[in-house]
Amino acid sequence: MKFSSVKGLKESLAGCLLGQAVGDSLGLPCEGLSPDRIAVLFPLPLRQRLVFGRGMVSDDTEHAALTALAYHESKGSPTEFGIALARNLRWWLAAFPGGVGYATLRALCKSWLGWSPASSGVLSAGNGPAMRGTVLGVLAGEDFEAMKELVKVSTRLTHLDPRAEVGALAVAWAARNSRLTFGLGLSPGLSPRLSPEAANAELTELLSPLQAGSELLELIRRAAESAFKKESAAEFAAAIGSRRGVSGFMFHTVPVVFQVLFAYPGDLKGALTAIISAGGDADTTGAILGGIMGAGLGSDGIPKEWVDRLVDWPWNPASLERLAAAIANKLPTVGVPFWGFQLARNLFFLAVILTHGLRRLAPPY
Repeated sequence: MKFSSVKGLKESLAGCLLGQAVGDSLGLPCEGLSPDRIAVLFPLPLRQRLVFGRGMVSDDTEHAALTALAYHESKGSPTEFGIALARNLRWWLAAFPGGVGYATLRALCKSWLGWSPASSGVLSAGNGPAMRGTVLGVLAGEDFEAMKELVKVSTRLTHLDPRAEVGALAVAWAARNSRLTFGLGLSPGLSPRLSPEAANAELTELLSPLQAGSELLELIRRAAESAFKKESAAEFAAAIGSRRGVSGFMFHTVPVVFQVLFAYPGDLKGALTAIISAGGDADTTGAILGGIMGAGLGSDGIPKEWVDRLVDWPWNPASLERLAAAIANKLPTVGVPFWGFQLARNLFFLAVILTHGLRRLAPPY
């Protein structure tokens, strides 16, 4: 299948980045909470609540933007992409980001000490590679082999468990398929121009040769059955072993993302409400789902009230749109934000998160 024009790439990439940022900002206040606690503290409708009714983003959005930058800087060359992404993430870590995953922290410390992108990863199946996989599906999805190679490079930079790679590849595939829906009037999801049967066959062909691929395919099959039965995301998460919200384990997060994609095709509000209400690693699940669906909706398809309430630096709606336009039109980009400004932002973000965490300990119960 051929992707659309430069304009289509710009709109799809902007939608992916904005959808990821919005999902991240909506889920961030709920991170680590059970579904029951979320229902008490943050009753619907879903909205940003982190800073006086406004939202900020976390590593889920930052990694996606830095991955897009690395792809642009490297012109899609896997070797150069690995070097660029490692450099971007090293400087990102140097600014003391809040909430960095333990595996990513260890891997990037190794990178600072001289390990290459191919050898810096640690044995973990956390979600980091999945939040980088969305943009790779949009940017490289026209060539399956290129997409697979870039996902492998991105994953092994930080995570060596085979389940991390196969999960990130499934996310990239979903974003790639969502991009194929852009401008066609189809629901963003898992079967754009493909029939459901053909989509399933394509995913099977992509994942089954990989270690742990068959295990994930079985979980995705169960996700489809769960959506057909109209189970909630929280019920499905519990059924696959994640009972107090969706954990940060790749084989908990990715199946739940697929379950919601099956259950809410084209309905971004309904999908994000469902997955964030399921609790656990809610900023990451919201970000991955938002990135996938945003690739098919484009920037104009992201609810304006959510975009307008996203206030952050350096990754805010305006800067993400500029990044998408620069990449689509093959123009120079600004590169990684200045370290000192990023450090100041991260210290403010940490204060906000600590204050918000204390608030969550208080009534109502």
